[in-house]
Formats: sequence, structure tokens, C-alpha cells
Amino acid sequence: MGEAAKRDDTAHSSVIDFRADPSRYRHWKLAVDGAVATLTMDVDEKGGLLGGYELKLNSYDLGVDIELADAVARLRFEHPQVKVVILKSGKERVFCAGANIRMLASATHAHKVNFCKFTNETRNGIEDASATADQKYLCVVAGTAAGGGYELALACDHIMLVDDGSASVSLPELPLLAVLPGTGGLTRVTDKRKVRRDRADVFCTTEEGVKGKRAVEWRLVDETAARSRLDEAVEARVKALIAQSARGGETGIALTPLKREIAGDRIRYSIVDVDIERESRIATITIRGPETPPPADMDALAKLGADYWPLACARELDDAILHLRLNELEIAAIVFKTLGDADLVQKHDQALSEFAEKFWLAREILAKWKQVLKRIDVTSRSLVALIEPGSCFAGTLAEIAFACDRSYMAIGEFAGDNRPPASLTLHAVNFGRYPMSNGLTRLATRFLGEPASLDAAKTEAGKALDAEEAEALGLVTFALDDIDWEDEVRVFLEERASFSPDGLTGMEANLRFAGPETMETKIFARLTAWQNWIFQRPNAVGPEGALTRYGTGQKPNFDLKRV
Repeated sequence: MGEAAKRDDTAHSSVIDFRADPSRYRHWKLAVDGAVATLTMDVDEKGGLLGGYELKLNSYDLGVDIELADAVARLRFEHPQVKVVILKSGKERVFCAGANIRMLASATHAHKVNFCKFTNETRNGIEDASATADQKYLCVVAGTAAGGGYELALACDHIMLVDDGSASVSLPELPLLAVLPGTGGLTRVTDKRKVRRDRADVFCTTEEGVKGKRAVEWRLVDETAARSRLDEAVEARVKALIAQSARGGETGIALTPLKREIAGDRIRYSIVDVDIERESRIATITIRGPETPPPADMDALAKLGADYWPLACARELDDAILHLRLNELEIAAIVFKTLGDADLVQKHDQALSEFAEKFWLAREILAKWKQVLKRIDVTSRSLVALIEPGSCFAGTLAEIAFACDRSYMAIGEFAGDNRPPASLTLHAVNFGRYPMSNGLTRLATRFLGEPASLDAAKTEAGKALDAEEAEALGLVTFALDDIDWEDEVRVFLEERASFSPDGLTGMEANLRFAGPETMETKIFARLTAWQNWIFQRPNAVGPEGALTRYGTGQKPNFDLKRV
């Protein structure tokens, strides 16, 4: 098992670990030369995360993608001077064969869906690096790019295909496996590359894919290059992409390893704690606010690096969410709590917002928070924020409450509790800095049919709102006094744990993304529909299904009824 994706070395030996480091990569090689980075996919066949299969032909599993996600993040934080990333294969005549079929056939349904979700988020991260950090990705396909391999190429800004009569791109999941491209393939073909519907139909039902001139004509790739001129063509395209980038030559910071301790049902980071109540199927994430004021200037911020509270908090929260997704499948609800000084949270938000006008690192920290909040949005658990005395739901941390399905806020002081009454404070970051997948802020989505309510909330920015004020503004679901607090919260959590997990996942996924549809919302919505339905149908995973019989020489036996 790869060190970068190995299971935790604590007592919980079966825990999938999302922490990674380039020195321990088994599947990727990252090289940086000035403004250009080269990310080479060279998958270790013996490095499967779950065991029982070989990762042949650069096929991948979750472990491969954990390393890729880490590399994409490091390119933004550790190598801000990089303007262009060349994504290529380290193997002859193959770019990537996509998700490993043996893994898909043997993995649990929950693992398959969470694997596809994480892979989607990684692809989105590549696109965000281009859109918000001006770090462009050039994919060089010098062989076959099939299924998830082509989906990886689709996430890049520019696709170059070798024109040698054998290199091709394909999405063969339907004819080969009776499933669909689960990491955004069909959506990016139609919505991003604007491939005509009838041509897309031909492409997605052709096992051997499309090559050369036709691939360019159909907009499946951007250009072709003869194998003898490949290096020259790549150099020319890199120069053109560099010319399009406005990134400077800044010095990066090290993304130091996350420190985490798992002891029984408790997970401890430096800022974030996770407590699991297995009998009630509840996980509580508690975030401690900053203890010191923000740095006075950009140099001081850079010196703090990965230890700077907003960045450290975002990284730890991200890891905690991923841990719960993959390793705690029976958790019904995630409860978010905060502890600390709301004024200090606001000061850090304000400092980051001001620094972001001139400083790349501040922009990257804010972008990291945008990514983490989106990760929360698409997490298939019931989400609830408890805004209690002593909490610090302000600005960025308030955004977590707005991401939740419900929020409960305590009125006044509680008997025997000397902490300050609960408050909720809005900041400018709540009104544009952290868009959801639908392109709207969480407050704009919350008040989709109530523009006056959104305007009213804006006028209260900077004010520490008590529970009754927050409820009147529509910012929380319920405001409760200490007499009702414990019973109301308990009843809600017990009720949530009693409902069908499948029904809740469907309901929550529908309710969280009101408003306009975007390529990103389509990808996640279709993932929910495709993977939760098609991946459970006998035609795919039954004893005679296509995934089960793939490679055996036996044809699948389909239930021919259309449903």
C-alpha cells in the first residue's frame, strides 16, 4: 500500500488516510522548472489502496487520486511561480486507462460513490486553479486516454493528442461496463467542450474512441501533434499558455504535514476536534477560533505559512470531512460547533480580504476555504450547526452554518454557563467570497426568493447578532432558550438518525442547490443519480453484469426492460 495513501498508523489500522506528501508518492512524479511544472502519471501496479487488484495501464483508484489532489494543492501553495502545469504519462503508448475496473467491481457501493465524488472534486480543483489562480494545465495524451483518463484530460485547459494512428480518447463505460463516466465526463464533453449531441452519442458508444483529425474536428481535443514533433509542439503550447498567465514569481510556503491523533472515537488536530457518538450515529466537529490577532503585514503572514490559523483550520477541517465520508459510513449527522472569540475571527477575515488585493497567499487561503465549504456542501450527511454560548460563528465560520441543513441558536445565557451569549456575525466574505457550485453565495441561495432578506442581512454585517435577531433575519432555523435547547436538539438528531439514509441523501442533495444550474451542479447531481442507481443495477454489478464479467470472456446478460 502506498505511503501517500496508506491507512492511518494509529490503532485504527483500516482508516483511509487522505494526508499525502510528494516524498512518498507512488503514482505521480512532480518536477518544477521555473514557471513550468511537469506532473507525470506513472502508477505503481502494486500500489492499490484496497488490495486484490493491479493498477495496470495507469488505471487508478482512490489512492492515486489522493496523491493527485495533494499535488494540485502544492502547486498552488508551494510553487506560486508556476504558470503552466504539463500533465502527462510516464508509460509508453498509454496515458490513462481510467478507474481500475477490478477495484470498481470489488469495492462496496459506498466506496465507489465516495471515490467518484472525491475524484470529481479533484478535477474541479484543477479547473479552479486555472480560473482563480491563473495556473494553466496542458494535458499531453501520447497514447490511449480512456474513461476516467480522458475525464482527467477534460479538466485541463488544453488537450494535445499525438497523431500516430493509435493514440485516442474515449469514454467506453457504456459499451464495456454498462455504467457511465462518473467523474464529469459526459457533462464536460457537452457543457465545457461544446461537443455536438449526435457526435457525443457516437463518441460515448464507441469502445475504441476517436483519434487524430476527427478528435480535433469534434472538439474532443484542442490539437494534434506528430510523435516526431511532440516536444516541439509542447514547448510552443507552453509558451503560449505562459503568455496568457498573469502570475508572478512569488516564493511559496511549505504545506507541512497535518498532525492528527485518533484515539477511540476521538480525533484531534491542532484546531479541529471530532467526537463520534456511535450509538446515536452523530459526529461533532468542533472548531477553535484564533487566539491571536492577524499578522500586521504580508511578510508576517508569509512567515506564519501553513501555521496561519485560517489556513491550518481549513486544511484540518478538510481532512476531517474526508475522514468522516470514507471511514465513518454509518454516521447520520455531522454537528458543527465553534469555540472562541468572534471578533478575532472577523479580524482575520478582514486582514485576508485586504491582503488578497495584493498578495497571492491570501488569495490562495481564501480559495482553499471556498473548496472546503464546497466539500461540506456535497457531503452526504445531515449537517447541523449548534450556535451556543462561547461560540464564534462569524464571517468564514458563519459560512459553515449557512452550509448546514439546519441551524439552532441559543438565546441568552444558559444556567450555570459563564460563557458569553451566542452571537452570529456577518462579514463581507459572506456576500461573494465563497460561491457555491451554483455560482451563488450560500446566503443568496438561502434567500433565493427573498432579495429583500438578503439586503437586510447585508445591512447588519459587522454586528454581533443575538439569537432572536438572527432568527428574525432568517439566518438560523430556530432560536431556543436553555429550557428547550437540549430536548429540541436531541429530538432533531434522533429523528434524523431514524430516517432512511438513502431518502435523506436524495432530499438534502435536492434542497442544497437551489437556483441556477452550472456545469458543477450538473456533475454532482448526475453523480448522485447515475452512481446511486446505475451502479446498483444488476446490468452493471449483478452476477451476470458487465462489471462483474469484464475480462472473463463471457458476455453480460442484461435485463432488457427500460426503466
